[in-house]
Amino acid sequence: MNIYIPKGYRFAGVHCGLKSDSKLLDLSLIVSDIPAVAAGVFTPNLVCGAPVQVDRSRVPGQGFRAVVANSRCANACTGEQGICDAEEMAALAAQSVGGNTQQGLVMSTGVIGTLLPMDKIRNGIKTAAEKLTASETGFLNAAQGIMTTDTVEKYVTKSLTLKNGETITLAGICKGAAMIAPKLATMLAVIVTDAALEPSVAQKLLQNSAEDSFNCISVDGHTSTSDILLLLANGAAQSIPLHGDNFELFAKTLRELCIELAVKIPEDGEGASHLITIDIEGCKTRNDAKIIARKIAEDALVKTAICGADPNWGRIVSASGTAGVSYDPKKISLKLNGFELFKNGEPLPFDKKTVVTSIRNNRTTHILLTFVEGDSGIRFWTTDLTSEYVRLNSDYTT
Repeated sequence: MNIYIPKGYRFAGVHCGLKSDSKLLDLSLIVSDIPAVAAGVFTPNLVCGAPVQVDRSRVPGQGFRAVVANSRCANACTGEQGICDAEEMAALAAQSVGGNTQQGLVMSTGVIGTLLPMDKIRNGIKTAAEKLTASETGFLNAAQGIMTTDTVEKYVTKSLTLKNGETITLAGICKGAAMIAPKLATMLAVIVTDAALEPSVAQKLLQNSAEDSFNCISVDGHTSTSDILLLLANGAAQSIPLHGDNFELFAKTLRELCIELAVKIPEDGEGASHLITIDIEGCKTRNDAKIIARKIAEDALVKTAICGADPNWGRIVSASGTAGVSYDPKKISLKLNGFELFKNGEPLPFDKKTVVTSIRNNRTTHILLTFVEGDSGIRFWTTDLTSEYVRLNSDYTT
């Protein structure tokens, strides 16, 4: 996979002692050498982390120089000290590259209810600043520094050529494997671009892109305290701001990047053996489709059936009926991995062994549920529910 690095950005990921294994990176620093516009979307959870509160008060805005992120400690439910620590992290990150205290943003992920070991954080930011680089290695290290139970670093980069010949680049990193049910954001994600955007435009673009991507994934139905999605745009590759066809091309590319990045989260869901793609078609509104899709995605019986390669389609159909969306149950149809199992409210004969094999032998499973209420639909992603997920989350802090 080609890695494209936007102009004017440098990256670093270091080990500062938050994780016990010295080989694992636990702090990331992302820097724009040119003051950048920033936009963000955040968790709607009322119990939200200190970094969420700090960043939410600052974006959308402009003049930002740095984003610092740590793993292992969420800095959530930590009171006034947590706010002070988050503000200090952001300030130190910006100051480490010559910026002022208000030019930094901060993200944290990990265990809730634990204060940050600020001595380690301070040393980590200093070390990261010394290792900043525009290289692929620096970018990948930054992606690794925010990992918690992730098994792989998650990143997507894209390059597009505008009609005037200018080349725009986008690069995104994210983390997440469990406590995933984002609404307006994801676990932790940062997207940087050398395109030129106004703060209000960047905010609208990010919200629209999140709606079709990070807002359409769920691993376990639990919206985190720490969900933050940030977009930085420094304009380093452009002579004039995006407009017209070039703007539409950029918006399309940003949406595609967000979708690819978001899907990597359930793809790496804790203990998951299947990535499940749910397509809902024929609803009155997109919101109706989304409500039904999320209900199916978070249904424990549906998820365990896929884990066991059991084509128990009744669980899927039944789950849709509990979503609170009105529809005619006599006119819905269901396909599982392309096999018609239920049509116009009635069961169809099918070769169970063939369908079982199609689930068991493939990492991905596809559910298509069709209604006749309208012309709206949605695509949603989730995982199965395995005994390994239960094991991982039953002793998370012990």
